[in-house]
Amino acid sequence: MTDIAEDKRTLRVQATERRRVAHANDPQGKAALAVRDHALAGLPLATSAVVGGYWPIGTELDVRPLLAALYKRGHPIGLPHVHRGQAMTYHRWRPDDRLVRGVFGIDMPDHHTPEVTPDILLMPLLAFDAYGNRLGYGGGYNDRTIAAMRARKPLLCAGIAYATQEFETVPHDELDHRLDWVVTEKGARRVERRRLPWLRRFFSS
Repeated sequence: MTDIAEDKRTLRVQATERRRVAHANDPQGKAALAVRDHALAGLPLATSAVVGGYWPIGTELDVRPLLAALYKRGHPIGLPHVHRGQAMTYHRWRPDDRLVRGVFGIDMPDHHTPEVTPDILLMPLLAFDAYGNRLGYGGGYNDRTIAAMRARKPLLCAGIAYATQEFETVPHDELDHRLDWVVTEKGARRVERRRLPWLRRFFSS
């Protein structure tokens, strides 16, 4: 039987290097601006949709130009508070707000900032595939958060990544939540839904 945990560890090393190279090759941040434009044109966002974003660290693709543009369009924006071993909560963010240093050195809104409940999450990642399988850092924070939010309301999940972070297959198990969309500097696309073998005859042309 395949050891999924080991497969994830192996892919994590490869994906981290791919992202590092992509980030190094984009010193002017052109990918972030392209992601902004593709997301604004492609993502299915209701006028009042609450957007959960992230504050980029390391070589994560910078989502801040997109967050600023969505804020200007009137979307409430939230950034995550990380709680060790628990689902994250999202708290209101505005472009002029001062952030504080939190768990794992991640900048986040002050804990007194009002909590918001996102309708869509914009999520960083290490690797993704065409079916929306996402590889993160191994802590399970995003999966716990998605599960908690989807227990309360519908939630759209969009991965934000460099195009080179796509792999043919990303190992996953029953605890991993798939993405609905992926946005890269090359475009925004809804992920494919893999059909079960016994259903193929009903959809064959």
